[in-house]
Amino acid sequence: MNICLFTESEISQPLAKHDERREHIVKVLHKGVGDTFDAGIIGGKAGRATITKIVPKGGEGEGDLYFNFLPQSDGKALYPLTMIIGFPRPIQLRRLLRDVAGLGVCTVHLTGTELGDKSYLKSTMVETGAAYQMLLDGTEQAASTHVPELHMHATLMECLEAVQKENGAQNKVMQIALDNIRPAMSLHDFLYGSHATEQEEAAVCRPVVAAIGSERGWTDRERNLLEQSGYTRCGMGLRVLRTETAATVAGAIILDAMGNLR
Repeated sequence: MNICLFTESEISQPLAKHDERREHIVKVLHKGVGDTFDAGIIGGKAGRATITKIVPKGGEGEGDLYFNFLPQSDGKALYPLTMIIGFPRPIQLRRLLRDVAGLGVCTVHLTGTELGDKSYLKSTMVETGAAYQMLLDGTEQAASTHVPELHMHATLMECLEAVQKENGAQNKVMQIALDNIRPAMSLHDFLYGSHATEQEEAAVCRPVVAAIGSERGWTDRERNLLEQSGYTRCGMGLRVLRTETAATVAGAIILDAMGNLR
């Protein structure tokens, strides 16, 4: 936790004794009255908080931590990278959401796929708030205040339609589908190949959508659908990667091509 995040209403309230953030500030960071820590409002300002009081043992509200927040910036902006991800098994999804949030992806679309396990779509992670918590954890790890949006779709067709509506005309967005079966070219060549000048400039200037299949990849029907929707199928070498690994690697490569990791 490299920043403590609060909602608008929480930023003016003390942290209760058993609040996870209070435990982190006092027991991990070893902060006391007069000390400061990095803080921010979810979706808003980032800055510094100064501890003004910690209620002593036996007092009313024992252990409560009072602080003043001083906003200093608008927080780290999310990058214009949208990721479409075939729904992985829930244990992988936790790590995946945390990592892509840490990278600064602006939107995540989780979708059912033809080869994906249909039971994963029934995961209670979204309903219980666990998925959002993973995004929040990744945001805190990155010392950011802006949390990626999360959307769920039953099928890839439904997902692609939603993404197109969200992003507008195809010529305004670079669309990439990661695939290790007969890709048209490598992701590296697509971004830096013979037409690198044109594509690299486009990557910097335009938003990017990257689609990554579930554990068993895309079917031929889904590949055709992606191509018909304007996606270029790109590979990332000969090794077959887990969905969560592929998402992190692809995200890092694309963000570097966009000039955001320099």
